[in-house]
Formats: sequence, structure tokens, C-alpha cells
Amino acid sequence: MTPLLSRYAACIYWMGRYIERAENLARILDINETYSHDSRGGQNWKSIVELYNEMERFETYYDTYEDENVLRFYVLDSRNPSSLVSSIHTARENARTLRPLISTEMWVHLNIFSNWTRGLREEDLSEGRLSRMCAHVREECQAHTGITEGTFYRDESWYFYQLGRMIERADQTTRLLDIKYHLLLPSVQDVGSPLDVSQWNALLRSVAGYHAFRRVYPSGFAVPNVVAFLLFNESFPRSVRASIGQFESQLTELRHRYHLKGGAEALEELDELRAVLSESKVETVLYHGLHEFLDWIQQRIISVGNRLSADFFI
Repeated sequence: MTPLLSRYAACIYWMGRYIERAENLARILDINETYSHDSRGGQNWKSIVELYNEMERFETYYDTYEDENVLRFYVLDSRNPSSLVSSIHTARENARTLRPLISTEMWVHLNIFSNWTRGLREEDLSEGRLSRMCAHVREECQAHTGITEGTFYRDESWYFYQLGRMIERADQTTRLLDIKYHLLLPSVQDVGSPLDVSQWNALLRSVAGYHAFRRVYPSGFAVPNVVAFLLFNESFPRSVRASIGQFESQLTELRHRYHLKGGAEALEELDELRAVLSESKVETVLYHGLHEFLDWIQQRIISVGNRLSADFFI
């Protein structure tokens, strides 16, 4: 069998990342739209730009952090490489490069999905329509994942696709947690109130984790349990620990099966990250600062991605 070209490996890795990014961005926009209708509404939308550390790019094109500007920046603006339109279009362009490797079903679906996103208009961002648009994006991303699962040949390219999805998923789950705990945090007197509880419930539902959470914690709802579930649970596929575990497993198998030398330094960092996720207690994390803990995880994920790129894609 012909070895996988590095440019193909990069394309399939980033195709997986951009599809996962689009799905999670839709989840973040949806949960923020639900809880931004208060006196801090403008600040809540600015918090998304802060969360992705894109203030400089945003302020190049927009003067204020009003909701319509932030939504346009993250949905319609092709100048933003992380917008929904850009993410899906980039995934489609990567798929075009990969036509000799991917199935016809994958290619056709991404074409249709990309054309749909490029047809989105300002009115699709209005109150009442935004949530439906985000739901459609999530469903199409999940459809892509299902088609890929059922039709993509299991060779080196499959492993790079999985690596892209898992590293992006781990990163995005930390951002979803951060946007609730650090940026939508209610006043002290509201902690534990019906509003606070409803927001945590919405967060669980946004990651399709509400029913799984109730299976693990059937007797009641507590914020530390939600944080522990999304960070440390090994059985919930969107948790940080499960995503990192899958990434490490896929990278180890890729190197072993195809006798690849690259990825050793990335595995060392993953081992440290997995150890921290395995040994940390949620009470300790909350005491010392969840935001700081999430930021540390994000920095480790960025470093792992950079090492992977240096070893396999350059």
C-alpha cells in the first residue's frame, strides 16, 4: 500500500477539526443566545470573542461588540477563518483535495452542507431563527460524522481524521465549560438558584450530555458534578478526559501499525495531560480556579497540535 502523503494527512486531520469546530461553535452560540438577554447581554457576546482570543481580528472589522456584530463575525464573515461559513468551506476544500481517498457520500454531503452555509443571510441570525440555524449545523455535522464512520476506509488517513476530531473536541469542551462558569457566572446570591441550575442544564443539553449525566448522578443536581462529568468522566464521549484518551489511543495505534517515528513528543505531553485529568479532584480544581485549569488544558492541547503538525504535516 502506498504511504500516505503528508499533505493528505494534513488535509484529513484539518477536515476533521473544522467539522468538529463548526459543530461546537454552533453549540456555543446557541447556549450564549439563550442566556444573553439581560443587562450584561453585550458583554456576554464579547465574551465569546475573548474565549477564542480573537479580539484583535474582530476589532479590525467591527467597532462594537454588539450581538449582531459578534454573530456576523462567527457565522457569516468569511474573513474570520473560524466562522461557521469559513469552517465548513475549508472542510469542503480539504475534502476536494482528498477526493482520491474519501467516499462519494462524504464528498456529496460536504458539498451540499457548504452550499447551504454559504446561503445563510443576516435574517438567519435574528432572535428565534438563530437557535434553529445552530441546530441544523449540529445535525449536518453529525450527519457527516455518521457518513464518514460508515464509508471511510480504515487506513492511515482514518487515524488522522480521528486525531483531528478528538483534539478539537477536547479543546471545545473546555471552552463550553468556560463560557458558563467564568463568563455567564451569576452573582453570588444567584449561585444554586433556578436560573443558575437552568443554565447548567442547558450546558449539559448543548453537549448532548443531559441524560448521560442523569444516569451517573440520578439523585440530584450539583455544579461540581457537572464540572467533573464534563472534565473527568471516561465514558461520556464529549468529556475532556475521554477525548484526550481517544486521541492518545489513536496516535499510539497509528505509530505502531504504520511504524511511524513522529508523534513521540506529542505522546509525552498527552501522558502528562492524561495523568493530571486522572488524578485531579473537582473540589481542588474549583477551589484553585476552574478558568485557570481550563486555560492550562487549552495550552497543552495547542502544544500537542503544534508537535503533531511539525512531525507529520511539514
